[in-house]
Amino acid sequence: MKTIWILLLCLVSALYSCNNNDPEPETPTQNITIFFVNDSHGQIDNFSKVKHIVDEEKLNSDVLLLSTGDMFSGNPVVDNYQPKGYPMIKLMNELDFDIMALGNHDFDYGPEILKERIDQSDFPWICANATAKSTDYAQPTAYQTITAGNLRITFLGLLETLGSDHLTIPSSHPWRVQNYTFTDALDMVEDYSDLKQQENADLFIALSHLGAYTDFQLAANTGFFDLIIGGHSHSIIDTVYQNTPIYQADAYLHYLGKIELSVKNQTLQHSEFTLINLDTYSAEDTQIKALIDEYNDWPELYEEIGYSTAFHSKMETGCFYTDAIKNWLNADVSFQNTGGVRSLLPQGTITKRHIYEISPFNNGTVIYQMSVAEIKRFLAESGSGFFYSGILIDKIDREVVLFDEEGNYLRDDEILRVGINDYIPAVHAPYFPEEREVQPLTAAETIIKFLENTTNPINYSGCSRYFRY
Repeated sequence: MKTIWILLLCLVSALYSCNNNDPEPETPTQNITIFFVNDSHGQIDNFSKVKHIVDEEKLNSDVLLLSTGDMFSGNPVVDNYQPKGYPMIKLMNELDFDIMALGNHDFDYGPEILKERIDQSDFPWICANATAKSTDYAQPTAYQTITAGNLRITFLGLLETLGSDHLTIPSSHPWRVQNYTFTDALDMVEDYSDLKQQENADLFIALSHLGAYTDFQLAANTGFFDLIIGGHSHSIIDTVYQNTPIYQADAYLHYLGKIELSVKNQTLQHSEFTLINLDTYSAEDTQIKALIDEYNDWPELYEEIGYSTAFHSKMETGCFYTDAIKNWLNADVSFQNTGGVRSLLPQGTITKRHIYEISPFNNGTVIYQMSVAEIKRFLAESGSGFFYSGILIDKIDREVVLFDEEGNYLRDDEILRVGINDYIPAVHAPYFPEEREVQPLTAAETIIKFLENTTNPINYSGCSRYFRY
């Protein structure tokens, strides 16, 4: 009997020993698909296709849909809707966007309307380097952790701050961001180096509106992001830099970025990027298409206000732009920043929509009384290039020299009436007087008024009026 008990004890011990030495079950690899858009700038027509693509993918995979910012400014249907920007957020809600990074042009309608659009959103907006000065204005959260399937993914929002040569602000109208303070993203991002561990996240992703160049700096200087999904520079990027995948999907909703990720033990195993051309994609969601058609049904935007006898390049459109502002404001001189000309003047009928697309930012207009010496200092020291009207500009040795349109030399003490969009003096404030005559119309409305009150066809073929010191 004793022998039997000994045998039983040995058997139990052996079984226990075998169970104790069994290997831990292997952690399975998790897969997820991330779709994203960047710099849509008010374009909505392809959202019906995005909806179809994303819904099809959801049948087979866990899916997230993201934006890296700049969803406004560029389409008059969105920019001039009342309330401004409403159609964009309505459509994003209908598409079930999961998260959005704050972009520089998302400030373009002003802080009050930005707060309205954020409050309208069914998804969070994130930005780690912008701080509202008051609770009256929207304060995006720095980061957000989203659960998709069995994965926890933490997103950190980052915004560019290269909008002025004397202020740390994004590239938006300085007067519209004065209720916020900003920090250079590369100066503060190390504060979040342990965020993945703190959030117990499977992935840590930078949702960046910094632009391609800074995204590469971000990858080189950190190393703790699993990937960077970018915007701002309107680039197509599909690369790995310093072991960090970096992606961007052009602009204006021409493309949808698709990222397929494999994750195991909180480590990115594999990342594959596909750029989907929405302009050639044919299938679409009928309900979203009907909503887009409803927003686009705006006959006033297609009213004929002028006629162009030629297609105009950006340089030629700049000539037209500055002439229109100068003439309607009864000014001697006008300047226009090149980045503020966002579309080209076509051949044929000119509609209000064309003008709103050329000048989409709702910038006001102002008139300054400036001496020739002040104008020369502005041109020489601002570091920017401008289209111009009303004068001739030359550079002789290191000196800027101004002439009137007949070629007569302008003395430094002569006073000229400068009509201009108010973004330029806001960005380059040290070069402009404090006193200004604020005009009732935006830059786009001013150009429309000019066209409505002239019978002459527009043709600036061969015009070249641009100066950069």
